[in-house]
Amino acid sequence: MGMDRKIKKKTWTTNRIIMLVISLAVVGFFLYSFFIADFRSTLNVERDKLTIATVTEDSFQEFIQVTGNIQPINTIFLDAIEGGVVQKVELESGTMVTPGDTILILTNSNLQLSVLNQEASLYDQINNVRNSRLNLEQNSLRIKEQLANAEYQLDLLKPQFERSQSLYEQNLISKQDFEAVAENYEYEKKRYELTYESYTKDSIQTINQLRQLDDSESRMYRSLNAVQGILDNLVITAPLEGQLTTIEMQPGQSISQGERVGQVDMLDNFKVRVGVDEFHLSRITTGLKGTFDFAGSEYDLVITKVYPVITNGQFQVDMEFVGDSPTGIRRGQRVRIRLELGDASTAVLLEKGGFFQTTGGSWVYKLNADGTKAERHNIRLGQQNPEFFEVVEGLVPGDRVIISSYDTFGDNEVLDLE
Repeated sequence: MGMDRKIKKKTWTTNRIIMLVISLAVVGFFLYSFFIADFRSTLNVERDKLTIATVTEDSFQEFIQVTGNIQPINTIFLDAIEGGVVQKVELESGTMVTPGDTILILTNSNLQLSVLNQEASLYDQINNVRNSRLNLEQNSLRIKEQLANAEYQLDLLKPQFERSQSLYEQNLISKQDFEAVAENYEYEKKRYELTYESYTKDSIQTINQLRQLDDSESRMYRSLNAVQGILDNLVITAPLEGQLTTIEMQPGQSISQGERVGQVDMLDNFKVRVGVDEFHLSRITTGLKGTFDFAGSEYDLVITKVYPVITNGQFQVDMEFVGDSPTGIRRGQRVRIRLELGDASTAVLLEKGGFFQTTGGSWVYKLNADGTKAERHNIRLGQQNPEFFEVVEGLVPGDRVIISSYDTFGDNEVLDLE
C-alpha cells in the first residue's frame, strides 16, 4: 500500500487575487479623491470673451472725475438800489463796458419828491445851526464889550485912587473924600474881576458849543450829500471793465428795489465752478489740485474756495488756473476735471472692471501659471480712482486676473478657459 501524499495549498488563489485588486482599486480611488481629484464646480468659458488684466506695482493717485463750468474770475452783480420805471436802456447785454458807463436810467417821482422834502428839512436845520452859532458869537461879543468897559473904568479910577491915597497920606484931603474914591475904585475892581470870570467861563462854554455846532453842521451836510446822491442811484453804471450781461428790459418796465438787473464779468481770467458729490466733502480742502485737457493741452487747477452747503447731493468748489487760462475758453463752457484727493504713493494696482459689481472687491478669478484655468481667489481692496483699485491683500504684481463681468459665471469656483 503506497504512502499518502500531502497536497500543498495554493497561496494566491484566483479569488484572493481578485479581492486584492479590488481593495487596491478602492484605496487608490480614495487617495485620488482626497489628494488628486478636483471636485470643485467648474465652468467652461471662451477666453476671447474675457477681459484679463495683469496686476502691477506703480504710482497710485486717488482722484475723482468731476464736471465744472467755466466762469469769470470776478463778477460784479448789478442790483437796483432804488426801484423805479425804466426811462432809457443805454447799453444792451453782451456789450463791453468801462467803469462809469451808463447802462440803465430809471425814474421815480415819489423818490424825487421825498428827496426834495428831505433836502428842505436839512437846509432848515443847517440854518438853525448857523443862527445858534451867530447868537453864541453875539453873546460872546457882549461879554467882551462888558469886560472892556470894566477894564476901562478900572484904568480910569486907578490913577485917581493912587493920587487920592497920596494926598490923604499927606493930610491934603479929608478922609471922607479919600474913602469915596477908594470905595468907587474897589467897586470897579470887583466888577472887572466878576466880568473877567464870566468872560472866561463863557469862552470855554462857547468853544464847546461851537465845536458841537460845527459837528452837527458837518453831519447835516453829509446827510444832504447822501440825500442828493439817492437820485444818482436811479442811474445804473458799470462798476468795472468787462462784459455786460443784463435781463431783457424795455422803457416803461417797472424795476423793484434790490432787483438784479444784470452783471459785469471780467474776462481777463477765468475760474471753474465744480460740483462734487457730498460723499467727498470731508476730503475736499483748498489747495487740492486738478487737471483737464483743452485743445490738445493739459491745464492745471487748484481749489481756492469750498462751499460746504449741500444741494441735491452735491457741494460746490471754485478752482483757479495755475498760470494762464486756456486761450479760446468761454464762459459757461463745461469741462471734465481729474480732481486729485491726495498725494501719490506706490501701490499694487488692479484695473477696474465689471467684476466689482458681483464680488464687491472681496474676491476675483485669478489665472493659473499656464493660463488654462481661473480659480476663485480672496482679495482685499483699498482706495480707488476711476482707473485702478489699490490691492491691499491677495494679489502680487504679475498675477493675471479676469476683470470683466462675472454675471454669467454663477457660483462656479473654477473656470476652464477654452
